[in-house]
Amino acid sequence: MKLTTLKANTLQIGKATFEWGKRTYVMGILNITSDSFSGDGLLNKGVNEIELALEQARQFVAAGADILDIGGESTRPGSQPISAEEELARVLPIIKTIAAELDVIISIDTYKAAVAEFALQNGAQLVNDVWGFHADPMLASVVARFQAPVILMHNRSSWAHAVIKEQLGGRYVGIPYQNLMEDIKRELLESVAIAHEAGIPDEQIILDPGIGFGKTTEQNLELVDRLDEIRSLGYPILYGPSRKSFIGYTLNLPPDQRLEGTAAAVAVGIVRGADIIRVHDVATMVRVARMTDAITRRSRQY
Repeated sequence: MKLTTLKANTLQIGKATFEWGKRTYVMGILNITSDSFSGDGLLNKGVNEIELALEQARQFVAAGADILDIGGESTRPGSQPISAEEELARVLPIIKTIAAELDVIISIDTYKAAVAEFALQNGAQLVNDVWGFHADPMLASVVARFQAPVILMHNRSSWAHAVIKEQLGGRYVGIPYQNLMEDIKRELLESVAIAHEAGIPDEQIILDPGIGFGKTTEQNLELVDRLDEIRSLGYPILYGPSRKSFIGYTLNLPPDQRLEGTAAAVAVGIVRGADIIRVHDVATMVRVARMTDAITRRSRQY
């Protein structure tokens, strides 16, 4: 498969150089929440969440994670938003602790400018915005001021279209798109335009098509299969299918039984052009990524 040449072939984050197209990079998820859809939230586990997060971070790095994505607010369908103060209280001590001990890129998963600013001041080097600069008008200027890379995600999540089942969790139904892929591409480029207006250059921008965010099961399946059309926009792609509801509703399995479905989705996504995979099960998905790379990247042209 021939994939579109990206606007920038590399991204430097601290001492790490990301060479797009050379291999698939792995982002490990650290959810500092009590209500994560995947059941891996680290709050209220009966132990010190800082120690718990640090141990998980150690395991992820040892297993091959290139980036740790730390988030303090759940984004599952029907979840309740929290204040910036509460979000900072959850994530900031953990960011500081991990940054002091581990040589790994830390991403802050937030859409709030205040949270991103304090995180970037205290060890985070990358911002992951699930609303693609549409939720907080100040976030783009914070990212630009710190000269930080940013992940801009497509998102049409709406409580009005959320359905919750006890075993399978939340999913979206009846999300209106005139043309799924063209709508997603257009809205991602709207986020890019906001970034450009704030002074963020192309080489600092990563796009995320937003698997599971405001898309039905069928729309998610189509999006995975056509991921190369998102990459045709010319930006590296972060891709996050891990344990998502489209896997659960396809296989009729709860989040803790979606490992094989996630592996299949990861492999297909890499074939279709994903540059970074965002996953819960780091050790397993590192192996999936390395094997998929060995098969596909030896002959792929960029």
